Amino acid sequence: MGFLIDDNQPIFLQIAEQIENDILEQRIDEESKVPSTNQFAAFYKINPATAAKGVNLLVDEGILYKKRGIGMFVTTGARAKLIEKRKAEFYEKYVVAMILEAKKLGVTKQELIEMIQGGEDHA
Repeated sequence: MGFLIDDNQPIFLQIAEQIENDILEQRIDEESKVPSTNQFAAFYKINPATAAKGVNLLVDEGILYKKRGIGMFVTTGARAKLIEKRKAEFYEKYVVAMILEAKKLGVTKQELIEMIQGGEDHA
């Protein structure tokens, strides 16, 4: 588990995002058990209901599922689903904004491509 508490984002969303990141970065495999809401609550010193809200968000999205009496597990195919979700978010948040700003500045498509290709050296 990583570090939480970004004052600009509700804690339950941070819990959900941390679980997503752990799945994307393969620290938690599909069909593996995730920490319980009580474990999250104790680790981050938060209310168990807040932790449960983050976990349940991922259940609603089909990323996690509950085995009654055992705990929460990562759904088969969750990583691929998360990659698609994050790609769509990346496109909306960064690519669209970049294109709009480039248009305002009169940056041509070719110049934009060259900027991106040049930026790969910094990644």
